[in-house]
Amino acid sequence: MSLEQDLMQRADSKCEFCGSKEQLEIYEVPPVENVSSENAVLTCNTCFTQLNDEDKIEPNHWRCLNDSMWSEVSAVQVVAYRMLHKLIDEGWPQDLLDMLYLDEETLAWAKTTLEEAEDNANQIIHRDSNGVQIDAGDSVVLIKDLPVKGSSMVAKRGTAVRRVSLVHDNEEQIEGRVEGQQIVILTKFVKKL
Repeated sequence: MSLEQDLMQRADSKCEFCGSKEQLEIYEVPPVENVSSENAVLTCNTCFTQLNDEDKIEPNHWRCLNDSMWSEVSAVQVVAYRMLHKLIDEGWPQDLLDMLYLDEETLAWAKTTLEEAEDNANQIIHRDSNGVQIDAGDSVVLIKDLPVKGSSMVAKRGTAVRRVSLVHDNEEQIEGRVEGQQIVILTKFVKKL
């Protein structure tokens, strides 16, 4: 039996989330190495599109998770858990998450991509005045005369600052040497070379 036939039979030929029978597609629940009915779900086009593009998520559509989160299929439980976490700011998903029970293995699977997303969100990225990412060791040029706090020195526009270091807890600040003095520079006043 093919994967599609497997899923159609398991899902009774309807979306495993909202129950729609229109335009059914197979959604592979990440991370996936070998696709099987264990790590894939049958979705309608609406659910499929929203699962693949966070910008298109319509929170009210996912109220269907109120029923589908009780599925005995691990892959459906994983997607329900992840979507409820994405929608947590809506308020109502928290109540569902409080009721949702996942065994340890399923919960670990559900959390894999959530942890990656949190790690990426927590990572501080320094950007110059044009939005270009600045990394430790890069060279930048000042785009404005900057008075240096605690001294009478003014770092002149056009001054190149080589081998900058990043202020790890503030994405708006870098450090570098100007005229032999180590100073903190706001990233909005520099352009990466």
